[in-house]
Amino acid sequence: MFTLEPLRRNRNLLFWTLHSLGWVAYGLTQYVGFLLYEKSPGWIWVVVITSVSGWILSAPMRYGFRYLWGRPPRTMILGVLAITVPLALAWRVVGNVSYARFVDPEWKFKTWHEVFGGAPSSLYLLLCWSGLYFAIKYYESMQQQREAALKSSALAQEAQLKMLRYQLNPHFLFNTLNAISTLILDHDNRTANSAVMRLSELLRYTLDQDPMKRVTLRQELDALNLYLSTERLRFGERLRVEFAVDEPALDALVPSLVLQPLIENSIKYAISPREGGGLIRIEGRVRGRMLELVIVDDGPGLTSPSTASGRGVGLRNTRERLAVLHGDQHRFVTLNAQPGLRIEIGLPYEGAEPA
Repeated sequence: MFTLEPLRRNRNLLFWTLHSLGWVAYGLTQYVGFLLYEKSPGWIWVVVITSVSGWILSAPMRYGFRYLWGRPPRTMILGVLAITVPLALAWRVVGNVSYARFVDPEWKFKTWHEVFGGAPSSLYLLLCWSGLYFAIKYYESMQQQREAALKSSALAQEAQLKMLRYQLNPHFLFNTLNAISTLILDHDNRTANSAVMRLSELLRYTLDQDPMKRVTLRQELDALNLYLSTERLRFGERLRVEFAVDEPALDALVPSLVLQPLIENSIKYAISPREGGGLIRIEGRVRGRMLELVIVDDGPGLTSPSTASGRGVGLRNTRERLAVLHGDQHRFVTLNAQPGLRIEIGLPYEGAEPA
């Protein structure tokens, strides 16, 4: 199947293709004029010679224009005229001599400047060639700048997402390693070993997941359970978690590790400070074209001064990450649940493709 992609990628091929097509089109229009006006048979040779000579004489202009590209406008204009005027005169000489040779052998040049007769029309044509060359080159330059900007933006987004995600890991690792250290000091080696294995699984999952990649909500909840199992080392029965996720929502695609910082945030503010612990509830449903996720805890909510300004790194980073990934196509709201905090997330629904 023919595509234009090779032409777009190979500038040499693009130039020679367009250059040749342009002069073929010129020759065809001249030939049509020859047929319409029923000129003498010798005109066909004039058409062929002027088309071929035009192709040959105009091709080197490309290299002169490369030198002029990016120069001040005055320099470019004078440079284009300095290149095209002599070539237009030379092309006109070829055309006039071929006319005298094949169409009107009796025609003799009475003065030296008659050999350049019709040069303005030749100059006009070469100036049109020049205008097309610079227009295409300008378009290519704009496309390259646009592609570079898009690539730079994508790299910046990826770097920002990685930074936001990696800010969360030290908090979790510090707390988990602290809990494992306590187990070792208490000579509870079996539990400590189990905790190390679960931590290893979670870290492997974390390192394997690119922050630009999306996973199904089912996978996200599996990873979240690994995280919760390590946190239960510290809190035991104080940490209670409920899941209310509809079956259709489990196949929806979400940013990898998007829930863990929110749950970590709830544990820090709603579970850890309270002697009796607390409850965290995770809900998920599909409504229309949106996936709705809700995380609710029964802690102090946003009433205390320490939480009113954003309630920790988790909320801030998740909000920024979703803004980078989805722009204005998402919703992220924090509300007081009386008691507790309610986080509502709305994401464009997209189901995972069947394996």
